Amino acid sequence: MSTRLPRDLHPVAWWVWALGLAAAATQTTNPLVLLMLVGVATLVVMARRSDQPWAGSFRLYVIVGAVILVMRVVFRIVLGGGVESGTVLLDLPEVPLPDWVLGLRLFGPVTQEALLAGFYDGLRLATIVICVGAGNALANPKRLLRSVPAALHEVGTALVVAVTVLPQFADSARRVRLAQSLRAGDTRRTGRLRRYLVPVLEDALERSLRLAAGMDTRGYGRSAGATPRERLVTGALMLAGLCGICVGVYAGLDTTAPRVLATPMLLLGVTVAVVGLVAAGRRVPRTRYRPDPWRAPELVVMASGLVAAAAMWWVAGHQVLTAYPGLTSWPTLTPLALLAAVVGVVAAPAAPEPRLQGALA
Repeated sequence: MSTRLPRDLHPVAWWVWALGLAAAATQTTNPLVLLMLVGVATLVVMARRSDQPWAGSFRLYVIVGAVILVMRVVFRIVLGGGVESGTVLLDLPEVPLPDWVLGLRLFGPVTQEALLAGFYDGLRLATIVICVGAGNALANPKRLLRSVPAALHEVGTALVVAVTVLPQFADSARRVRLAQSLRAGDTRRTGRLRRYLVPVLEDALERSLRLAAGMDTRGYGRSAGATPRERLVTGALMLAGLCGICVGVYAGLDTTAPRVLATPMLLLGVTVAVVGLVAAGRRVPRTRYRPDPWRAPELVVMASGLVAAAAMWWVAGHQVLTAYPGLTSWPTLTPLALLAAVVGVVAAPAAPEPRLQGALA
């Protein structure tokens, strides 16, 4: 039996872990690795999610991921598959299109390779969505906003609405479904949908906006005493940092660009942006009541996500056939790819048990 007291893990640690798994998923189309990443995210959520409203949103992300996977395969069938040669599984009649529609056709022969390509791509995107959903279900969004730099108070006010809409949607759906079951009404399918969907959407958005309004009323991110010169310098630093990051990312993706515009420009942009954030944060005074601690569990959880991303990045660069298996052979696994897929499960025993909703915050 664990002797650790229940507490909420730092939300930034959960998000770094979740984004690490999502980054690992972007580096591969191997279905074995992707399915293990989904299993790891699901296992950790089941073991460490709390009884707060946002914890129930993970199921919605799983449903969205399944819809993405199915739609990706359907698009491959409807739009011709994109893989002309291979084993034909279904020979559909092709719909003629105008000559100006280049590289596109409707229906036609559906090959096994085309379906596998759609399945691999859809599974990768679904895995990314599910990993992000795991972070949203595990991290406390209100505590996450307390960790946002003071300079990003305007972004934080908008972020609170975006981050809490889906968790609030899950909680609103549960409450509205319970209320609808206690009263009689239209038994038609369309009537039930209208009576159910409108209150859920309205309640979820209203609760998120109420939280944002409460933050604004309490003076979240208000800046006082800043001179026009300080505002100009801070804005220039943050704008220059953003431009440097954009140039560095573009040059990193474009192999024809000069290498001096890739990693050096990216590092310079990040440095300038951090300086701008620090300078802007100094003019936004605020106190911290019982800040979230950074302890060993936070570091272990973060490390497991970062190790997964780094290991899968190395596999994608040095074991290409493992990261991107062919469409005519069975996917394979190497020890490092297996490590990248399962190392994230360390977060489950490393993280403490979450605090119950009735406990004092």
